[in-house]
Amino acid sequence: MLRLSSLFVRTLRENPSDAEVPSHQLMLRAGYIRRAAPGGFTWLPLGWNVYRNVENVVRQEMDAAGFQEVHFPALLPREPYEATNRWTEYGPNLFRLQDRRGVDYLLGPTHEEMFTLLVKDLYSSYKDLPLVIYQIQTKYRDEARPRAGLLRGREFVMKDSYSFDIDDAGLAKSYEDHRAAYIRTFERLGLPFVIVSAMSGAMGGSKSEEFLAPLEVGEDTFVRCACGYAANTEAVTVPAPVATNIEGLPTSRVVDTPNTPTIATLVDLLNDRSDLRRDDRSWTAADTLKNVIVMLRHPDGRREPLAIGLPGDREVDMKRLEAQVGPAEPDAFTEADFTAHPTLVKGYIGPDILGSSSTSGIRYLVDPRVVTGSRWVTGANRAGNHVVDLVCGRDFTPDGTIEAAEVLAGDTCPRCAENGRHGVLEMARGIEIGHIFQLGRKYAEALDLTVLDQNGKQVVVTMGSYGIGVSRAVAAIAEATADELGLCWPREIAPADVHIVIASKGADDIAATAETLATDLESRGVRVLLDDRTTVSPGVKFKDAELIGVPTIVIVGKGLADGVIEVRDRATNERRNIAVGSVVDELVAECATPSRR
Repeated sequence: MLRLSSLFVRTLRENPSDAEVPSHQLMLRAGYIRRAAPGGFTWLPLGWNVYRNVENVVRQEMDAAGFQEVHFPALLPREPYEATNRWTEYGPNLFRLQDRRGVDYLLGPTHEEMFTLLVKDLYSSYKDLPLVIYQIQTKYRDEARPRAGLLRGREFVMKDSYSFDIDDAGLAKSYEDHRAAYIRTFERLGLPFVIVSAMSGAMGGSKSEEFLAPLEVGEDTFVRCACGYAANTEAVTVPAPVATNIEGLPTSRVVDTPNTPTIATLVDLLNDRSDLRRDDRSWTAADTLKNVIVMLRHPDGRREPLAIGLPGDREVDMKRLEAQVGPAEPDAFTEADFTAHPTLVKGYIGPDILGSSSTSGIRYLVDPRVVTGSRWVTGANRAGNHVVDLVCGRDFTPDGTIEAAEVLAGDTCPRCAENGRHGVLEMARGIEIGHIFQLGRKYAEALDLTVLDQNGKQVVVTMGSYGIGVSRAVAAIAEATADELGLCWPREIAPADVHIVIASKGADDIAATAETLATDLESRGVRVLLDDRTTVSPGVKFKDAELIGVPTIVIVGKGLADGVIEVRDRATNERRNIAVGSVVDELVAECATPSRR
């Protein structure tokens, strides 16, 4: 059993100044983790118990699904990542190092290449497939801003598995098998979750879904609709309006628009001036076309300007933009960049000078709402002037479309729009706890993973990739279950089933009864944390029990004189007295979980 009198732990009454979110604050205060370096943490005994319990649940569900565990090194050679171009594409997020001979290595951020090469080394026939192998391994990514404790670190533990199939039908089955295994895993971990459509990003591939714990501290924003549609905002597709005929539309005209530094001031002027008012309704920000210039920084160091046209009632969502332009990273377009492109008039950029074939030569991508026949008020390429009735397809032609505008609550649901319904999106935030991808043949082609099919023909294997953030799941569970008193772990992953508090100083019969109770519970398979400290008050012990968050708190104290022991449910804070003679049987039954019965 764990004894607080000798356990390597120190609890804190106040939140550490560098802890930003509840899980980080509480896990530090309760003595589960300590900061070792920016983005790196040491697990203390209580925390390591919880981590191992989470890892065990993940491993049990992977094994139950028929997946086989392997284990790769974290120190990996450069060559496989060069073959897939990710040595470059990962950019500064990759930890690179050299050995004493000057040979390049990296600390693995993910292991697609290594899994692919392992299968290539051992398998060569369709008879060997399908195959799913997985590992639970430490990953390393040089996060620019590690934050929120275990939620975004430079070193973290991930379960990553990979499926290998002869065809797309096999990949679809492997994908669904993983999806089902993930649902079982997160249900056992006591984590609320939402499955949302997602972008594949640097992983590549086609179909992709994220498992998100819907919590406000999450860095991911997702949308959902009453129809059942759910997607990460990066993966939301804008229902485009129908293109209209440009014949008969008013001729565009340049108008003087002084003192309009913002979209709001421009709209006010349009509605105030009699020569500019609309006959049918008032002008809105959505009638204006905002042209935003960003500078793309490519992994090879090349810089490329990109112009994005979007309705004036929207801002560019940088995460959506990053997902669209990756592996390039968008940066701000600086004053120096404007100086280098003198045709761009800051604040008054018009689309007619943008595009690959224009005088500026700047690639111009627009929001899907900007369709042929749509009419806009936009910059006239000179200060203090705008163009009214500039028509897409007549007065300007973009190079293509891009999903980079922010998604707003109340936007039309894409699925409903496809089916002729009028559902609207609501917004929420979440923590990514799992991600599944249909990778397809990207890595197999790059690394020449082929097998002989039934006809003796070499075919490229198709792959899937499936990840669970194991260490991140610990923090997500803490976020989801904690209350104002402290941590509140689900039983299956808690560091103990029962936290026994000896609520007296020097009462030998109370301490003896608590010791006997702890021993009897341990002998019957109940995990016990015994607070047998003699140098702290009962009040401190109660506070620590609430902070540490074991699901059942047992107080052996003054009630013993009446033949009862107090039992508290940490999740509900409900209290009840149980007769001493029956307390062991009741607690054994209460602490049983489906996986232990």
